[in-house]
Amino acid sequence: MADASHWQRLFPQACPLIGVVHLWPLPGSPRWAGDLAAVERAALADAQAYLDGGADGLIVENFGDAPFFASAVPPETVAAMARIASAVVAMAGERPVGINVLRNDALAALGIAAASGARFIRVNVLTGATVTDQGLIQGPAAELLRRRRLLGCDGGGADGRGPGTGGADRIAILADVLVKHGAPLAPLPLEEAVRDTLERGGADAVIVSGSGTGQPTALADLERARRAAAQVAAGVPVLVGSGATLETATALASRCDGLIVGSALKRDGQLASPVDGQRVRALRHQLPGLLPQSPQD
Repeated sequence: MADASHWQRLFPQACPLIGVVHLWPLPGSPRWAGDLAAVERAALADAQAYLDGGADGLIVENFGDAPFFASAVPPETVAAMARIASAVVAMAGERPVGINVLRNDALAALGIAAASGARFIRVNVLTGATVTDQGLIQGPAAELLRRRRLLGCDGGGADGRGPGTGGADRIAILADVLVKHGAPLAPLPLEEAVRDTLERGGADAVIVSGSGTGQPTALADLERARRAAAQVAAGVPVLVGSGATLETATALASRCDGLIVGSALKRDGQLASPVDGQRVRALRHQLPGLLPQSPQD
């Protein structure tokens, strides 16, 4: 399912910076404060700081809703995220926006993306089974890819026949392997997890992370993941999902195809603080620019 050419159209940068918009608690969650307009204003302020700092894309996630549901979230969460995601997409313009519905509601993420105009989703557990603080989470790949085809957002064309072509209407699936804050139900080598996620799960890209939010991603793990991904198809994107900082960005960027960053780009590096545009700009300046264009482009 992985399509390197679609990724390059989505992100023509050699190593794009994707900023995480951490939403405040949404309606119905334990810490919900009762003012959705304030949640939206905070999200748009963070999105604007990322964009002003030069981020190449954004991903919206319901980070404030802990403790998370293991899979399906309630309708009020989906509705609130769709409202805010639509506003973020409008603000971002041509820069791609993604959706992550924590802890692992991939179907909701796909629906929000389809409704809001977001271009990709992040799925924490796409294949296999993972033990987490939410309990056992099982991968929804079979249902997710069928739903993506049903909604007409797999790049397969209007008639829905044949394999996806990676067209402009494709909502890409970025899937974690051996996701943070979790452990596989049975021991699983990283290389096998990468191959399963791409070949059997149908992911468009894989994400490698540290052990938890803000924890560093091991360079050795990135290199192993890239080798495994290359055995599946040339140019399959491998992204960093946690722990990228000003100090580590250059080393990580030379070994991956994108950085997903949230914690390190907050004011004073504090997770609960607003996004600091100067931090975004400083980190983006350490990353390579656009990929060379082929003659037909």
